[in-house]
Amino acid sequence: MNYARIAFASLGAFIAYMALGGLMFGAIPSLKSEFLKYPAVYRDHQGQMSHMPTGMAAMLLSMVALTALYAMIYNPGSGWMTGAVFGALIGLFAIGSFVLHNYVNLNIGFRITAISAVAYFVEWVVVGIVIGLIYKPSR
Repeated sequence: MNYARIAFASLGAFIAYMALGGLMFGAIPSLKSEFLKYPAVYRDHQGQMSHMPTGMAAMLLSMVALTALYAMIYNPGSGWMTGAVFGALIGLFAIGSFVLHNYVNLNIGFRITAISAVAYFVEWVVVGIVIGLIYKPSR
C-alpha cells in the first residue's frame, strides 16, 4: 500500500464529499426543508454548525478507512470506473446500514428516507471515483 496516496486520496474524497453535500443542499432546497419537518430528530442549522467539526473529523476518518479498503483490494488498471463500482457498493452499504435503518428506528417519513438514499448514493459514488482516480499503489 502507498500510504502517501492513501492520505492524498482520503483528503480528495473528503473534499469531494463535503463539496457535493453542500452543493446538494444548496441546489435542492427541498432537502433542507424536509429535514426541518423533524425538529425532534434533527438539529437545527445552528446546532448542526456547532457540531460540524466533529462531523468533519468523523468523515475524514471514514475516508481514510474507505481509501485503505480500496488500497487493499486495488486491481491494476483500476481508475474512475473501479472507483465508481467501489463507491456504489459503499453507497448500497450506507443505504442499508444507515438510511433504511434510520427509517426503522427514527420517527421520520419515507420521503426523507428516499431523498437521503439518493443523495448518499450519489455522494458515495463520487467519493469512490475520486479515490479511484487518485490512489495508485507503491511502485
